[in-house]
Amino acid sequence: MNTKTKYKAKKIKIVFFDIDDTLRVKDTGFIPASIERVFRDLKKAGIKVGIATGRSPLGVVPELRALKPDYLVTINGAYVEDAKGEVVFSQPIPEAQVQAYKDWAANQEVAYGLVGKVQASLSKRSPLINEAIDVVYPGLEIDPDLDQKEAIYQMWTFEEGEQDLALPEELAKNLRLVRWHTNSCDVVIKDMSKAVGVKKVLESLNLKLENLLVFGDGLNDLEVFDLAGLAVAMGGALDSVKDKADFVTKSVEENGIEHALVEMGLIPKLLNFPQLDLEKVEGPVASMETNQGTMKIKLFPDHAPKTVANFLGLAKEGYYEGVTFHRIIEDFMIQGGDPSGTGMGGESIYGSEFEDEFHEELYNLRGALSMANAGPHTNGSQFFIVQNTGGTYNKKELVRGGWPAPIAEYYAETGGTPHLDRRHTVFGQLMDPTSFEVLDKIAHVEVDMMDKPLEPVIILKIEVEE
Repeated sequence: MNTKTKYKAKKIKIVFFDIDDTLRVKDTGFIPASIERVFRDLKKAGIKVGIATGRSPLGVVPELRALKPDYLVTINGAYVEDAKGEVVFSQPIPEAQVQAYKDWAANQEVAYGLVGKVQASLSKRSPLINEAIDVVYPGLEIDPDLDQKEAIYQMWTFEEGEQDLALPEELAKNLRLVRWHTNSCDVVIKDMSKAVGVKKVLESLNLKLENLLVFGDGLNDLEVFDLAGLAVAMGGALDSVKDKADFVTKSVEENGIEHALVEMGLIPKLLNFPQLDLEKVEGPVASMETNQGTMKIKLFPDHAPKTVANFLGLAKEGYYEGVTFHRIIEDFMIQGGDPSGTGMGGESIYGSEFEDEFHEELYNLRGALSMANAGPHTNGSQFFIVQNTGGTYNKKELVRGGWPAPIAEYYAETGGTPHLDRRHTVFGQLMDPTSFEVLDKIAHVEVDMMDKPLEPVIILKIEVEE
């Protein structure tokens, strides 16, 4: 995402989402679990949330209503209500125009549908009509005269084959076609669109166009894209929609909405901290056998792939066998991995120093396996295991300093070295109480003035379970 788009995002005060293939996969009804948190976090940030759809209120499925949007712009903008159900804008099609359309459709042998605020109906049923409409409005009744019972806000065409359909001049003065399916068009008031309905909401809130962000994927989103200060196309959107967008995000199934909003900084990234829940983490386990006992370490290749590959490569070739922990500082860390035993040696599997791999989900907590270095991007073979037992850090101060609350709590209660974060690559974590006992045992050995153990602490071997 470019800097210009992120700058525009700072002005956003309201977000509107299309439904089909934006919030929800039209063909399957799938709604990502992330959508609930998107609505919650936007509202928490003081940003209004709305749905702008070609569907009638009848077609807004219960799962989306349960999200409690602040506004519903429905029937391609012709009917708008707020969270309390109060009408913000309503513009039904005049009765005479509805009747004129029905007469024309009958003359052209074009099947049609009628859409009111409460109900929708069809003039007939056929396999083609079923395929087009049932994924949006399942089970609609045949009632060609619904207009005699309630106001009509929108109509449909259903065309057999690939008809080049156009309204006659008299109807085209007031109505227009908006294609939404290969064999079906919405028939709406000529100047009516999602953009009209959304603009009515903005006016009611005294918001500017630059305060509006919209998400969409289809042709009926183009006009609202033109209106918005910022427009995002879904990964599966039509090319014409993508061309108008400020940003093209991932698909619905790939949590595209959440991805875009996180990139824009409108909602926080949802972080998982593998060090705090090792049982749920898949990945290799290294058993480091020393002359003081064995430590089991879960490694994080998804977070630090190059660093983990380096450690595993060296371990498997026996590089660390017989190597000592040459620097031990009680209530700080134990450092090893240098065959020379001086802290000045060691080489990576890459034949040279390699870059840091800092990750926002990994920290130098007590028990963390982290790379030793001589400055940025100078990683080789040396590593350390954090041993600090805590009691010196304040959770509130760490949170104010930018550490996530769960990590700050761990530092305050259990220990670690937060001052090493973003300076040393974390790529593993001790797994069990026995491993911590061995860590503490090593940390308590006698050392000289240079922090070198008086009696060598030796790595006997490292076995890896992939």
